[in-house]
Amino acid sequence: MIETNLVLPVLAVRGLVFFPGMMLQFDVGRKKSILAVSESIGKDRLIFLVSQVDLSENEPTGEDLYKIGVIARIKQVIQHSDDGVKLHVEGICRGEISSLAQEDPFLLGNIVKCPVLTYKKSYRSEALVRIVHEKFDEYLRLFKHVPPDILLGVLQEKDCGRLADYIASNISIDFERKQYILDELRPLKRMQKLIDVLTEEIQILAVENEINQKAQAQIDENQREYFLKEQLRAITSELGEEDNPQQEADELRQKITALGLPKLCEEKLLKECDKLYRMPYGSHEASVIRLYIDICLELPWNKMTKEKLDLSRAQRVLDRDHYGLEKVKERFVEILAVKSLAPKQTGQIICLVGPPGVGKTSIARSIAEATGRKYARVSLGGVSDEAEIMGHRKTYVGSMPGRIISAVKQAGVKNPLILLDEIDKLGQNFKGDPASALLEVLDPEQNSEFSDHYIDMPFDLSHVLFITTANDASRIPGPLYDRMDILELGSYTLEEKLNIATKHLVKKQLQKHGIKASQLKFTKSSLQALIEGYTREAGVRTLERNIAAICRKAAKMIVSDPEFKSFTVKPENLDELLGPRKFLHDELSIEDTIGLVNGLAWTSVGGELLPIEVAVMEGNGKIQLTGSLGDVMKESANAAITCIRTRAGALGLSPKFYEKCDIHIHAPEGAVPKDGPSAGTAMATAITSALCGIPVRHDVAMTGEITLQGRVLPIGGLKEKAMAAYKNGMKTVIIPADNVPDLSEVDEVVKNKIRFVPVKRIDTVLETALNYMPRPTGKDGVVHSADNAVQHAKAPELYQ
Repeated sequence: MIETNLVLPVLAVRGLVFFPGMMLQFDVGRKKSILAVSESIGKDRLIFLVSQVDLSENEPTGEDLYKIGVIARIKQVIQHSDDGVKLHVEGICRGEISSLAQEDPFLLGNIVKCPVLTYKKSYRSEALVRIVHEKFDEYLRLFKHVPPDILLGVLQEKDCGRLADYIASNISIDFERKQYILDELRPLKRMQKLIDVLTEEIQILAVENEINQKAQAQIDENQREYFLKEQLRAITSELGEEDNPQQEADELRQKITALGLPKLCEEKLLKECDKLYRMPYGSHEASVIRLYIDICLELPWNKMTKEKLDLSRAQRVLDRDHYGLEKVKERFVEILAVKSLAPKQTGQIICLVGPPGVGKTSIARSIAEATGRKYARVSLGGVSDEAEIMGHRKTYVGSMPGRIISAVKQAGVKNPLILLDEIDKLGQNFKGDPASALLEVLDPEQNSEFSDHYIDMPFDLSHVLFITTANDASRIPGPLYDRMDILELGSYTLEEKLNIATKHLVKKQLQKHGIKASQLKFTKSSLQALIEGYTREAGVRTLERNIAAICRKAAKMIVSDPEFKSFTVKPENLDELLGPRKFLHDELSIEDTIGLVNGLAWTSVGGELLPIEVAVMEGNGKIQLTGSLGDVMKESANAAITCIRTRAGALGLSPKFYEKCDIHIHAPEGAVPKDGPSAGTAMATAITSALCGIPVRHDVAMTGEITLQGRVLPIGGLKEKAMAAYKNGMKTVIIPADNVPDLSEVDEVVKNKIRFVPVKRIDTVLETALNYMPRPTGKDGVVHSADNAVQHAKAPELYQ
């Protein structure tokens, strides 16, 4: 028998609760606990086992321990290690700590033995036993780790108190709920608490089992899928079909997730991978999906080059590669300056407009180098299918992305410089309007979510620097024109061509043909003679071709003659190297001629000199227009004749001259179509010269629209027309007075060499262009000018 009041060593345990009648082995490692065990063994082997309230406390005191514990007997002590021992103990009865006798060097407590309370058997106690058995059976169905002998012990035990202790000690619950049962001394109340604990534990186990079943089902499905995949790989490997859609789909899925795409794009591509995975080997649709995913993965979704914003460096690169083009260079240096101040600013789309050969395409490549961007070129000449821009739907056979996405893919970054070449040559037919398809591309407010039909996902084009080129701005559709900032590139002057040839073209062709600079030399006079006698163009392409032809001749000399040292190209050598001069000065241009006026015309390749010839013959008032003239130009000729008729008296002409003579107006180079109203003043002057027999100054050129009242209206293309006059040696150019502001765009060299005469009426034009003004008729209707004798002899009826 154990006494009611005892002084026993106290062993504080963490996470364990002992019950009376319970046999257990556990490790003891704390110094105080080992000393308490030693004290117990030295006496009667009794020890008080009690649980700690706080598991983290390493040196518990009386306040850190539960009051109710178990008085136990140490059955065996096994030396486990240097720092601890293993105890085999048996619980005897409940006990309560009334106080601690000491805390050092080990815990020693005054223990009061708890009385074993009895109960009266009744229907209630029997019901509690049955409920406990049912709950325990249900617990066993959910928790299958209980040994069979435990179930036997439960069935054999009939006492409520011992049954509650036995079940509580053998179920897997946390120590706090076990302590909750241990603290109860009344048997029936203890059974009720056990029922509550079992009910709660059963509910938790049910939820846990449900979760485990779902997880296990998922694991089983994944394992099944994994095994099937591995078997499929083994089968395809044995058959020699290594490239199967399933393996490719897995590899592509890894690449897609590694790219870090926007969520929408990633989900779409992963769906395509799932489709590919389900495709059989050799399926045509599998190859379509595979190609689609490969193209999407090759796009630079997140790749960008670092833009160089050094203004001085950019200016050096542009000046190194191109002579002139100051407006273009200045504009792109300004773009870099804005970019350095506002990095997120999206710039205006630039359109370079000018004749062929002036460097529109090559300057774009230099801009890409100067700004540190990748370069890609898209040729739009002759494109008439909208799908060329927006791409084809991937469901079509042979579908592919549009040219814009292909250019970005070629560049390899999402912020390249893309040159859209020949944007004015876009076509239009039943397949759609490619110009309209470009509206989204060339709008900085919209192209951040550009959607190509093939890719079918938004792609950000807002970081791309677009540059477009055109020869004729009037042929660019209005909405597209409105989205671009137009920069005009005019024709080169003789001085500019000389500088370009000296600094760029000669060096380029010498290097291209493998000729050293010491072996072939060009004098300045030879280059000037080459420009004037063998080229007649706005740009320098023909000039470069002629320099290349001379280099080929020199290469033949070098290879054929082992003793060849050097050759200098001079003006007198050009006939031998390139043949006779192709462009000679017109013989008529060196003398004043009756009925011949130098008009000026604008073309898409620059300005040109447009001679207007008029012949007057005896007849019946017939007017003939030749030279492939358009409707507008024919109307302009009729307006010029009417204007002359209204002032016949002032010009010394009979008011009825048109009834007795035929007038033939001709524009040379009849195979070339000509149209427009700007030749009105030239026609009126030529008609007046032919009728009055007064020569026109050969060094005067003119442009301007004529009205019936003799007013001169403004025209377009003054810069190009002035350049044409300069190239053809004109000294004076007559222009409409309203075009004077346009003179600011004319090159300084042209303005220094040519005198511009602004006019408002045809009278000023005649005074400037004719050698002298005709004398008006007198009161008797006879011309008072003896200078018209020649014309009198040819058509005396005109001067009645």
